[in-house]
Amino acid sequence: MSQHAKGPNLLQENVGVLKSRMGTFYPGSHVIFRGHDLHADLKDMDWVELYVFGITGRRFSQAQLRLMNAIWTYTSYADVRLWNNRVAALAGSARSTGPLGLAAALAISEAGIYGGGIFARSIDFFIRTKHRMDDGAELDSCILEELDMHRSIGGYGRPLVNGDERIPHLMELACSLGLDRGPYLRLAFAVEEKLLAGRLRMKMNYAALVAALGADIGLTQRESCLFVFPVFLAGMPPGFIEASDRPEGTLYPIPCTDILYEGESERAWPK
Repeated sequence: MSQHAKGPNLLQENVGVLKSRMGTFYPGSHVIFRGHDLHADLKDMDWVELYVFGITGRRFSQAQLRLMNAIWTYTSYADVRLWNNRVAALAGSARSTGPLGLAAALAISEAGIYGGGIFARSIDFFIRTKHRMDDGAELDSCILEELDMHRSIGGYGRPLVNGDERIPHLMELACSLGLDRGPYLRLAFAVEEKLLAGRLRMKMNYAALVAALGADIGLTQRESCLFVFPVFLAGMPPGFIEASDRPEGTLYPIPCTDILYEGESERAWPK
């Protein structure tokens, strides 16, 4: 393919051509997954291992995979009050299908304030800050610039409560696996120390910890975001099932009297 082709020329070069270095399905014969026979070479991989191999093309140690598995497990909350679980549960209450409800719930899990968007912001901040500090910048100035730019730092602070119940459990596991000594994790706690000493008093939340641990095992920002995509998934089916077992439409009904309406007053409709 020409490096200079673009527009119609670029499209013309790709007419009728579909080449992939990622995977190929040979019906009735075999399946290639990132250059390996899926059913022969990769048959002993568990699902998490295959998933992260698909994202990165790299193999991870059993300790790293155990940590990745725990990152998903420790945030599997089956509480339908949570923004994304609520979508799955409402789908059940409306008698939609489970896959459709879960797909919608996963889609909104990328929320920029308290969902996947925070993981992206957090790992981006850590990578930029570490590069700057390696070049001689002070952490205080990096934090101030980030606050001036965004008024917050991804992965610090939390709605409703300033603290995160998942952190001690994940840190205990990381310590037992010897995965608690990376430079990004040290940076994450150093940022928390600075923020707690300042006027914001913000503690680290789960996103910052996961971002730091991910960066320390070599995940890029894009790889990290793809890895955390299913992080809330296990908590969604229980709410969908429970809402499906209740009478239809009884999850979060809102009486008309509870709706604040400031539009036109009541008017007559032609029959």
